[in-house]
Amino acid sequence: MVPFRRLLLVFCLPAMLLPPAVPFPTPGTDWAACRDLSQRLSRLLGAMKESHRVLDGVRLGGEEDSEGDCAPRIRCSDACDPSTLDTNSTNCLRRILQGLQHYQTVLSSDIFATHPQPELKAVLDELLGLVQVPFRSCQTPPPPPTDLWARPLLQHNTLERLRSFTAVMSRVFTHGASTR
Repeated sequence: MVPFRRLLLVFCLPAMLLPPAVPFPTPGTDWAACRDLSQRLSRLLGAMKESHRVLDGVRLGGEEDSEGDCAPRIRCSDACDPSTLDTNSTNCLRRILQGLQHYQTVLSSDIFATHPQPELKAVLDELLGLVQVPFRSCQTPPPPPTDLWARPLLQHNTLERLRSFTAVMSRVFTHGASTR
């Protein structure tokens, strides 16, 4: 029994003396490049003019998730607040990656067939290449085919949500780049 206690003290005691909050680095994520690209995406979205004047200034009612709406949103539970980002950014980056994949899929769908957005897609592709998380989420399935009459409203809705997502994502990358 005595050798077991001695063994326990030799191997376990040093591990118990380590500081509890050791930063958890996310390998491969270039925070400064992500910050620059998310700010570029934000500028592109801010400079866009509404393709259908009727929708200019329209705000869709209800921010609640509508049935069938699977657009990822960054929530408090995603741990994107500055104090959590400093110690473990995996959950936040996973949500951002999920959002980037979703918007890339939607921008490539028939919703944007008549008004393609190559610049937005290019920036999203670059961001997808930079955001690295240990477990990649699966690709977002493409949205179902849409009727021609619904596309302008769906485009408007998608771009509004992408603007909101980009604003939060940009804040996350700005904080991450300033602390690394």
